Amino acid sequence: MTHKVCDLDEWLDQLYQCKQLPEDQVKTLCDKAKEVISPESNVQMVQCPVTVCGDIHGQFYDLLELFKVGGSVPDTNYLFMGDYVDRGYHSVETVSLLVALKVRYPQRITLLRGNHECRMSSQVYGFYDECLVKYGNANVWKYFTDLFDYFPLTAVVNDSIFCLHGGLSPSIDTLDHIRVLDRFQEVPHEGPVSDLLWSDPEDRGGWAMSPRGAGFNFGEDISEAFLYSNNLSFISRAHQMVMEGYNWCHGGHVVTVFSAPNYCYRCGNQAGLMEVDDSGSKRLTQFEHAKVQIRSGKSKTLPDYFL
Repeated sequence: MTHKVCDLDEWLDQLYQCKQLPEDQVKTLCDKAKEVISPESNVQMVQCPVTVCGDIHGQFYDLLELFKVGGSVPDTNYLFMGDYVDRGYHSVETVSLLVALKVRYPQRITLLRGNHECRMSSQVYGFYDECLVKYGNANVWKYFTDLFDYFPLTAVVNDSIFCLHGGLSPSIDTLDHIRVLDRFQEVPHEGPVSDLLWSDPEDRGGWAMSPRGAGFNFGEDISEAFLYSNNLSFISRAHQMVMEGYNWCHGGHVVTVFSAPNYCYRCGNQAGLMEVDDSGSKRLTQFEHAKVQIRSGKSKTLPDYFL
């Protein structure tokens, strides 16, 4: 194992400099990550203290900024709520770094699946194209998208905070309903797995079809009923860009955390983190985008993957 840790530490050194790993190392990393992640539950239990983060979207230098503000791994425990790839310049380096940290420090970092951690979204919004440009073929995209099928769907922090990428589902009343889902597959177009990754809270009652074309919009009554049935205090989710980096809704029952500042290098938003301490109390912190965005100052035209 010493040799493996040694390898991983070398890979991490390289990744922290925003240098991609060779294709064969990515394959080894993804194979190892499957072993580490596959035993995790669809509702992964996470203890305090932990720092909860939202979308990153390939904004590598903003991820480094996040670690500056929140603390480095393994000194700080992290829970990421999905959307590591697409839209930013550095999806390859971003997801490689997070997965390498997961393999190196499995108890210190939890990676949930977002709606972009799938073959369909990542073929359209940039990750696939980025892999082709950086590696000359689609193998690395395939290694990662195969790995994404293993990522847990949700987490519960300190037995009280329900964390996931998107939102609730009309087919799910209890955490046990989530525990029995088959997550080891491409994100389906509809149904409970899709809903957890695509749904949004809305200022309304009940359920409505989502304008996103997948998932649902759900009202405060739905959030309250779910929290009450499962003896939970509130829902933490990502999936929507919010200008302040975090946003409370549904009477304090739902918080949206978004961790990609100046989203798509043009939205001007702040990013947020939610730190939950040993006692379970929470603190929301904002941070700005990193000054440097592209390694070695190469200028690139950003394709319009923004939606």
